[in-house]
Amino acid sequence: MVFEKSIQVFVTGGTFDKTYDHINGTLNFQKTHLPQMLVRSKCMLDIDVKTLMLLDSLEMTSTHFETIIKACETCEKSKIVITHGTDCMVDTAKKIAQEAVGIEQKTIILTGAMIPYTFGSSSDGFFNLGSAMAYVRVLDPGVYIAMNGILFSWNEVKKNKAKGFFEQIKVI
Repeated sequence: MVFEKSIQVFVTGGTFDKTYDHINGTLNFQKTHLPQMLVRSKCMLDIDVKTLMLLDSLEMTSTHFETIIKACETCEKSKIVITHGTDCMVDTAKKIAQEAVGIEQKTIILTGAMIPYTFGSSSDGFFNLGSAMAYVRVLDPGVYIAMNGILFSWNEVKKNKAKGFFEQIKVI
């Protein structure tokens, strides 16, 4: 069995890429940490990282959603991972699944982190990114979310904000 090694990663920001400003006591964005993470993990895949935006998903507007959808539609690769803020990740996955045109043969996985990568070993970012990279290579086309080591279909997941993780929901 041969698995595709070429993956497109679209960066949108979220907690994944936040950096702590110790002077102001705030979390903000400077640049994506994805290239550094891929080097540190000794990743052997052919990955193209493109930053679409660096912002908290709660600040996303319809224009931001359109940018993400357009990137998925026009991407020449069939394997796509999107790093995204967890608060609106399910909304973006839904918009891609329902609004994007021409993605029927693409596997798209959204992932993120609850704790910034720059917080070191306490961050779940490495684990979620690694899971998404593995899943995207073996899944059938579709839109998915990979968080907490679990793969979810875009329409069968929600973020449990009280418990701080993603969980399966039943589709009626």
